[in-house]
Amino acid sequence: MKVLNKLNILLFLLCSSYVFTQQTPAPEQSKNIAIVGATAHIGNGTVIENSIITFSNGKITNVADATTVKMDMSSMEVINATGKHVYPGFIVSNGTLGLVEVDAVKASNDLAELGTYNPHIRSIIAYNAESKIVESMRPNGVLLGQVVPRGGRITGTSSVVQYDAWNWEDAAIKTDNGLHINWPSSFTRGRWWLGEDPGLKPNKNYSKQVKELDMYFTEAKTHNSGSKSQHHLPFEAMAGLFDGSKHLYINVDDIKGITDAVNFAKAHGVEHITIVGGYQASKVANFLKQNKVSVMLQRTHTRPELEDHDYDYTFKQAKALVDAGVLVALEPSGQMERMNSRNLPFYAGTTVAYGLTKEQALQLITQNPAKIIGIDDMYGTLENGKSATLFISEGDALDMRSNQITHAFIDGRNLSLESHQTKLWKRYSEKYNQQN
Repeated sequence: MKVLNKLNILLFLLCSSYVFTQQTPAPEQSKNIAIVGATAHIGNGTVIENSIITFSNGKITNVADATTVKMDMSSMEVINATGKHVYPGFIVSNGTLGLVEVDAVKASNDLAELGTYNPHIRSIIAYNAESKIVESMRPNGVLLGQVVPRGGRITGTSSVVQYDAWNWEDAAIKTDNGLHINWPSSFTRGRWWLGEDPGLKPNKNYSKQVKELDMYFTEAKTHNSGSKSQHHLPFEAMAGLFDGSKHLYINVDDIKGITDAVNFAKAHGVEHITIVGGYQASKVANFLKQNKVSVMLQRTHTRPELEDHDYDYTFKQAKALVDAGVLVALEPSGQMERMNSRNLPFYAGTTVAYGLTKEQALQLITQNPAKIIGIDDMYGTLENGKSATLFISEGDALDMRSNQITHAFIDGRNLSLESHQTKLWKRYSEKYNQQN
């Protein structure tokens, strides 16, 4: 009994220390706020060098050039941002933030469900609003994200959240509006651990796997067009694909897979289609443009996967797709995905070095993802009537050397920029300063 009591006390202390490390969500905006003098990057390609931005009750009420507009700000809280920059909150596309806290701790991992076809799985109810990892995104301007399940052929539905909330209900901006599938790979690699050639070779089961997926879509469409006398949750979760209310996200990288996947979705009457990852998407850019298919492009800081690709292949992808007129957003998937989500602005910055303008690069993580995930009516740009979800940086937010955020707001709420990591930084800075 004494051992149990000691264990209970230890668990309580651990839980208490965990709770106290979290930043309390910011209170609702209570006073009108004006940001004066900053260079405003609107998110749609427009820049206002000397701006006035005002917001009230969480909504932007004015975005104007301070050299031509005068207004009474006596009743407002005024933030002098002269020499600084204002941006819309950055958006993580195809992310898993909040679904896993510690990879090695199974109880904290809600990334995927068992099974092959899981269209009814809702990622939003597994979202941990008090995640330390989510909290650490805000000091880089990453304020919104798409929460996406992984695993299986059909992984489930995604939702969109903001990164300052008590629970998933408070965090949710748009729920269950996207369905995600992993397209069969047209190529496989040999199992080197069994002595097989590790090189690429055609997937012998590709046609069979595509046919199985085709049958599943057909059955779902038939069920949803019938009387539904008996419920079938997985099929009914797919209804939005056929009536246009849901977006289909297809994880696929190779040229054949991309073209097959788009033709497959079109054949089933799916209206809204996005290619996710899209390693070779630039090779079929005109095809994607013609079919009005958007791309969530894998992060730029990855190595080329094929021997005949240039060393800077991944750096140039965004430019090629944008030039072709494809709607492009950047996504962080890959190794250490959740940690790397905070580097989203710097992935966009890399595309500037390879041909895009800074404002085009900014659109890859603001306006464009907002359009793709269906929240552009309120987020993604700094415009009158939209949500006051924005931040102030002392320098260029796409450059890791100068992205120093002084203020951040979600729906007008003034956020704390403290995190577990900033606290550790201060703690050990003081230690070593004392030693010196």
